[in-house]
Amino acid sequence: QNSLLVSVAINNYSDPNLLKFEELRILGATGEITSVTVYHNDVVQTHPLRINYDAAKKATLITGLQLELGKSYTVKWQQGFSANKRFDCHPSPNATKEKCEQLGCVWEEISVPNAPYCYYSSANPYYLENIQYSPAGVTADLTLGSSRGRANEASTAPLSSLRLEVKYHLPNMLQFKIYDKQSPRYEVPVPLNLPNSTIDPNQDRLYQVSLQIKPFGIQIQRNSTGTVIWDSALPTFTFSDMFLQISTRLPSQYVYGFGEAEHPTFRHDLNWHTWGMFTRDQPPGYKLNSYGHHPFYMALEEDGNAHGVLLLNSNAMDVTFQPTPALTYRTIGGILDFYVFLGPTPELVVQQYTELIGRPVMPPYWSLGFQLCRYGYTNDSEISQLVNEMKAAGIPHDVQYSDIDYMERQVDFTLSANFSGLPALINRIQEQEGMRFILILDPAISANETVYPAFSRGVQNDVFMKRPDSTEILYSKVWSFLPNVQVNESLPFDVQIELYAAHAAYPDFFRNSTVEWWKREILEVYNNPNPEKSLKFDGLWIDMNEPASFLNGAVDGCRNDLLNNPPYMPQLGSRELGLAYKSPCMEGQQHLPDGTPVRHYDVHNLYGWSQTKPTLDALQNATGERGIVVTRSTYPSSGKWAGHWLGDNTAAWDQLTKSVIGMMEFSLFGISYTGADICGFFQDSEYELCVRWMQLGAFYPYSRNHNGKGTRRQDPVSWNATFVEISKNVLNIRYTLLPYLYTLMHDAHAQGSTVVRPLLHEFVEDKKTWDIYEQFLWGPALLISPVMQKSTVTVRAYFPSAHWYDYYTHENIGAKGEFRVLAAPLDHINLHIRGGHILPWQTPARTTFYSRKNPMGLIVALDDKLFAEGHLYWDDGVLIDAYEKGAYLLTSFTAAQNVLDIKVLHGGYTDPNNLNFTDIKVLGVPTSASRVTVSQNGGAIPSPHSVVYNSIKQLLTITGLQLQLGQNYTLQWS
Repeated sequence: QNSLLVSVAINNYSDPNLLKFEELRILGATGEITSVTVYHNDVVQTHPLRINYDAAKKATLITGLQLELGKSYTVKWQQGFSANKRFDCHPSPNATKEKCEQLGCVWEEISVPNAPYCYYSSANPYYLENIQYSPAGVTADLTLGSSRGRANEASTAPLSSLRLEVKYHLPNMLQFKIYDKQSPRYEVPVPLNLPNSTIDPNQDRLYQVSLQIKPFGIQIQRNSTGTVIWDSALPTFTFSDMFLQISTRLPSQYVYGFGEAEHPTFRHDLNWHTWGMFTRDQPPGYKLNSYGHHPFYMALEEDGNAHGVLLLNSNAMDVTFQPTPALTYRTIGGILDFYVFLGPTPELVVQQYTELIGRPVMPPYWSLGFQLCRYGYTNDSEISQLVNEMKAAGIPHDVQYSDIDYMERQVDFTLSANFSGLPALINRIQEQEGMRFILILDPAISANETVYPAFSRGVQNDVFMKRPDSTEILYSKVWSFLPNVQVNESLPFDVQIELYAAHAAYPDFFRNSTVEWWKREILEVYNNPNPEKSLKFDGLWIDMNEPASFLNGAVDGCRNDLLNNPPYMPQLGSRELGLAYKSPCMEGQQHLPDGTPVRHYDVHNLYGWSQTKPTLDALQNATGERGIVVTRSTYPSSGKWAGHWLGDNTAAWDQLTKSVIGMMEFSLFGISYTGADICGFFQDSEYELCVRWMQLGAFYPYSRNHNGKGTRRQDPVSWNATFVEISKNVLNIRYTLLPYLYTLMHDAHAQGSTVVRPLLHEFVEDKKTWDIYEQFLWGPALLISPVMQKSTVTVRAYFPSAHWYDYYTHENIGAKGEFRVLAAPLDHINLHIRGGHILPWQTPARTTFYSRKNPMGLIVALDDKLFAEGHLYWDDGVLIDAYEKGAYLLTSFTAAQNVLDIKVLHGGYTDPNNLNFTDIKVLGVPTSASRVTVSQNGGAIPSPHSVVYNSIKQLLTITGLQLQLGQNYTLQWS
């Protein structure tokens, strides 16, 4: 191996020309040849050698050889893998040379941080047979070669016979799936919106698939450019019962997505970083797997085309990035089921992805208002006083919450004596203030109560997760505390749990019986015949549904070491503690709706997903309205039914930037109703931090100030008069722009577009945007550039090539494709409107109940061609499936030169408040205008408006209009 023997067999002729072999070409070298040594009679020869390696062709040319014809030589070479080309052969901890070589791999220590010492030197052992091509895709058998050079432990021994299916679903989307040919394996039971039939052979596909037969590999190429976007012909591929691994080369260093984890930047750092995915009650932290499981990424190609990849697998996994650039997936169960989306723009990738997994939920209008919550309210009077203080200060406040404090001992579906006035308080704020109320529910159900109907009915209906193949409920401990005990809160939390926490049972939300039971319990809270116990909530907040456990595993321990401590433990937080860390035992048994038993090991990451739709269905059944569910644990398609907050963050400056990154990632994941706890959950917030966070949080789609027990108050009325004024002003901007935000939410729900939008989604042709994560857009048109550093009164903001108008002054700032340092005093957040767009707005009020009755207006921001467009989606704000039922109004706005057209595209809703557009501002009008005519159906109509033109700002302001919402108009200025 790695040598060439030149042997003289018969030597009875000497050539008079003294011929020499001077060049050696080696084809098919899998790694770079770094050194060559020539021996003659075991003596090293000093030849002036030069080595040329072509990685693309896997070809090496060695020149400068002096091998005389008629003499015997040995030429030996060494293949060095440059660090970038190494693929880790021992991803588990504590790799050694001995362990590495037992795996048939090469050990070579290297000084590159995090690069593997143990790496593959041979190809993967699988090859393809029985390949069948059709217009709809390809099928083939994958066979394990006889030279099984890699020693593997029992449950990670490669399966010998696999099946490959490639399906061309759409011109822009394909699937490839690798599974065990001989034995059925667990597959993710999440329904997808797959086309009924495969692609029409006459349609032009955006992609080409080619297969490498031996060693096995799949290559996917973009037809328009030839760029290879997936290439798995790499040494890592293996498929065993409890260890599945596949790598792909990447077309660039620009990769976004994978979650849920706190990432320091939006674009991934490809310098040997591994991120684990396994749902866990884990507050955000570096390299810590958190609440959700999203094995989806979007990548940019060097020319700005974008594609996305979903691995539909719900087992614990990790992904490793390396600077090759390449990516390696490792998962510990299920199958490999990939979906590839060809874009070619970032927005189209998200639209194609959400077309498959389901479009984001349409939230009710009120849920876009400002919301207040804390863990640690002592009684309902405290909440009532807060509501009154917010009202007295005139700060917008649409939604109030209660955390688990309202329950008796944190037991679901109960009401604490300290909150006996909560039902009346909820009724009062709904009826008198036009406000809404959201309650929290946890999934785990208290089990050792003398009389607790929810648990008794659960047992009766067989709703709880059990030990495998038995009737024994799997008990752990979560929030519910035992009855008749005095809790000493000064003790360490784990001691409190040991002493005071009740046994807790986990509902199995896959079961139809559980769905019905959950609905019944929620309806009883809402419809309790005793009005003093009836809580008329408007939304539900589901927490702890990873599912969380305050014990590792179960009350009496886990009983299957293999599942709880698998042979390969992905790179998760507290990796050494196994999968049952902060989680139930992995051997827990659940049942799919058809009765099929599944291991918690396989479906743990789907627990929150399985709870979400039943919760929304119960909420809508109770209230008769759309409502909103906010869930902590998510999986692809959770966004169809719920929003998500970014979890138990900390009152720290770095969390502001990380919240923007988190929201942008959830935009990719198809969950558009997102936000972080404003001012921070853990630790005391500080004045300046909380001011800046209120400004940023006013532009979270889900805008909620929330903090933890034992910390200082941080709601807007808890600071001082200046804080009140700053909060009121920035929230009034939010409320002014709610018609635009609501329209973006509709666009996400109908077309799958993003709401919180990275700049690269709108300006992908500008490579500077590929790395920007400290600014973001609302849709295509509003640029938000917050201050996110301490003691800072300026912000460095990037302005891609467009007209940008200051939101406050309406002036074109004249920045195109450049960074600007902007003034940002403590009371100011920088906002800019992009030329070419029209934003609908409405006069704000303290709640959306009142703001929805107010006059409306338009901001028309002209581009350099004097063009702008926009639209408004409007419905009653609460009707379930208003869009699907056609009960909505959709109006388009188009400005060209000096004409603005307002056109109704769908007229299925008439607002009872007789709304009018009264004010229109046109930004970027280059020449003076003093006259505006209003026309309908081709003829001018009388209009009592006023016109003001500011030549310095190039701003045309039209006030006093009476343009009825739901009618067509044309305005012309001259």
